[in-house]
Amino acid sequence: MAVPLPSRRGRGRRAPMADINVTPLVDVMLVLLIIFMVTAPLMTAGVPVNLPDSRAKPLDQEQKPVVVALDAAGKLFIDDAAVAPDVLPDRLRQIAARGSKPPAIMLRADRGLRYAEVVRVLGELNRAGLNRVSLVTNAKER
Repeated sequence: MAVPLPSRRGRGRRAPMADINVTPLVDVMLVLLIIFMVTAPLMTAGVPVNLPDSRAKPLDQEQKPVVVALDAAGKLFIDDAAVAPDVLPDRLRQIAARGSKPPAIMLRADRGLRYAEVVRVLGELNRAGLNRVSLVTNAKER
C-alpha cells in the first residue's frame, strides 16, 4: 500500500519559500573585493613626484608607513600635508614619539632634485631617530 508523501505543490496552493539564496550576494561581494584590491594601491600616491627607476623588490610592511615626499620644486610633504623646512625637525620628533616602535618612513623624492636636498631630509630623519627609511622608486622591468 502506498502512502502519499506531502509535496510543496498541494492542490494549487504553494507554500511560502522560507530560505534565502545568498549566492548572488556572495558574487557581488567578491567582485567588490577584487575592485578594492586593485584600486587601493593606486590611491597611495598623493604628491606628484617623478620617481627614479629601480630593479629592487618591494618590501613587506607590518604597519602603515609615514610617507615623506619631495617634489620637483623641493617642497616637502609628510603624508600629503605640506611642511615648511624649519618645522620639519619638530614634526619628525612628534612622529618618532607616537609609539614604542618608530614607524617606517617611505621617502619619495623627485629624480630631478639635487642630491644635497635628499641627504638633508635623510639627515633630519636620522636625527629624529627614524632609521627605518625606504626610498620609493618606480619598478623597472628586468
